[in-house]
Amino acid sequence: MDVAVILLTLIGLMYFAYRGVSVLVLAPILAMLAALLTNDFPSLYALSNVFMPAAANYIKLYFPVFIAGAIFGKLMGASGAARTLSAFIIKNLGPRHAILSVVLATALLTYGGVSLFVVVFAMYPIGAETFRAAGIPKRLLPAAITLGAFTFTMTALPGSPQYLNTMPTIPFGTTVYAAPILGILAATMMLTLGILWIKFRAGKAIAAGEGYGEDEDTESKDLASTQSPGVLMSLIPILLVFIINFLMTNIYFKSPTVVANYQTLEASINGTWSVILALGFAIAFMLIVFRRYLIDPNKQVFDGSVGSLLPIFNTASEVGYGAVITALSAFLVVKAGIAAIDIPDLFKVAITSTSLAGIIGSSSGGTGMVLALLGNDFLSTGINPEVLHRVVLLAAGGLDTLPHCGAVITLLAVCRLSHRQSYGDIAVVTMAIPLLSAFTVIVVHLATGLV
Repeated sequence: MDVAVILLTLIGLMYFAYRGVSVLVLAPILAMLAALLTNDFPSLYALSNVFMPAAANYIKLYFPVFIAGAIFGKLMGASGAARTLSAFIIKNLGPRHAILSVVLATALLTYGGVSLFVVVFAMYPIGAETFRAAGIPKRLLPAAITLGAFTFTMTALPGSPQYLNTMPTIPFGTTVYAAPILGILAATMMLTLGILWIKFRAGKAIAAGEGYGEDEDTESKDLASTQSPGVLMSLIPILLVFIINFLMTNIYFKSPTVVANYQTLEASINGTWSVILALGFAIAFMLIVFRRYLIDPNKQVFDGSVGSLLPIFNTASEVGYGAVITALSAFLVVKAGIAAIDIPDLFKVAITSTSLAGIIGSSSGGTGMVLALLGNDFLSTGINPEVLHRVVLLAAGGLDTLPHCGAVITLLAVCRLSHRQSYGDIAVVTMAIPLLSAFTVIVVHLATGLV
């Protein structure tokens, strides 16, 4: 019966989140309801002594990287640098390679540290213009954007400064470059299969006589009138993030003197620090060099800071809900059921990670729950921490884009399309292919030992 209560609250979380109810309100209510119905402990105890400590701990660990990433993305968008880079790639590859152009432009921005939501808004008008010129149905544009933003650049490519890639660094003691060979393998699979799928779908649509499907997009008309920095100048902030992140991770924080200093303090080096410092330097560069392109720098920094609050509090709320669920005695039954499956431990890690991400509709929320509640259990299996890092993220990037996913809902709203029109292709490139990549990586690691 208690297991049914857990399932009931999980279904409620998916349903009401899909209906637009805020997770900030929904998660604590459903957590208290689960405690009340199972009678394991009082609902108010669940709120104050389980939910809130878990949520607060998540914010304590990850707030700096959230706010740095949000400000960086805001300045890249507000200065026009994101638009310049996207337009340059698309212009040079041309309408003939429209799908590849949109995917690569989106991937560059995402791997460069621009937040996913900023990328969505930056890429839509340019991508729409490119798809129109190539005669590709607009309904396939969300799939192209999500392929570049929500898949390999977020979970697979080593060194990605996206906050999701920093999350396992603390509990697993890894860096954002964890398991580079496996990450590149997964990224190659996602990119190649995703491009092939969207091209296949576009070819069928064009052969059937389907065109772009919309006569006019006002956003596309306004691009030329907006002043922005040149291509090389726009690329510098992203290069700064790459270079400083690499140097701090692989040289500075590995130097014997620095390591000894932290050992004296009985503290470990935090894997997010390199990303935070890299983003900080890039932000300072943009505030100085891009000042002529920033209409109101103070407001844009403020907006970026405030923009980081909702994502981190949403995710923290989901982590708090997960803490309550996993504290229930019924969860031990679920956990034992997964543990009893006669498959290698890495597959169990992947199944748990993608299931929690799917329930919440968020890769970061699912990852936060997995790391906070089961991270130590995973480490105790003896699996290489770098492999754990990459597999947890790859799996979390699978079922996270179920229809109630907030990022998917936002993207479709920006593109003025419905789930009925575009979700099927989004599901293939952001769920089916990433999960195939995740399980392929596991098989390759178990067969060869590659990391």
